[in-house]
Amino acid sequence: MHSLIWSQKLYSVRLGHGAAVLPKNIKKIHLDFAFKLNDGHLGARKVWRNYLPRLKYHNPAVSMTVNRTQNQTGPATLTIFYASPLADSAGNTTSAAPSSSTNQSTPTSDRTPFGRTETIDMKHRHESEILSELMEMTKATPVVATPEEEAELRELAEEERQSGLDRARNAAYTEQKRQEKALLDQARGAVGPA
Repeated sequence: MHSLIWSQKLYSVRLGHGAAVLPKNIKKIHLDFAFKLNDGHLGARKVWRNYLPRLKYHNPAVSMTVNRTQNQTGPATLTIFYASPLADSAGNTTSAAPSSSTNQSTPTSDRTPFGRTETIDMKHRHESEILSELMEMTKATPVVATPEEEAELRELAEEERQSGLDRARNAAYTEQKRQEKALLDQARGAVGPA
């Protein structure tokens, strides 16, 4: 059962919406949005929760930082930092910056010089709309499941379906035993001590 859960969790990070390989010239992605969902920050939070882990899994060299603020009326932005042409020609493609951050004092730049940046306004937008714009803007390549992964996903789905049937059958059996015991206890109570 535990291997089933871990396999499902691994596939949920490896495959799905947001699983994409970014081009080599992208050095950093930074999200900036409020702690609470109201006033248009729901899409940004869903991008952070659902899509950013998949992007990070397939792009470990890309620094991905998050800055969550208390300012509900403030902007919700996703900023993409591209490597400068000088850094690419010098072969300086690694970054010593943290891979993620939730500290508000973390600056939105790191030690790799950036050439240009592009920003996506995430406020009052659906997460799929934000992801589509990110994929289009960066020219990212979506990760597609291999035939082996698709077969394993089908096996996992079948195991989950069978587990559901087993749970229902066990629940019915337990309820039947509970009702039988309640009837016996009621019958014993009606007869009483002699």
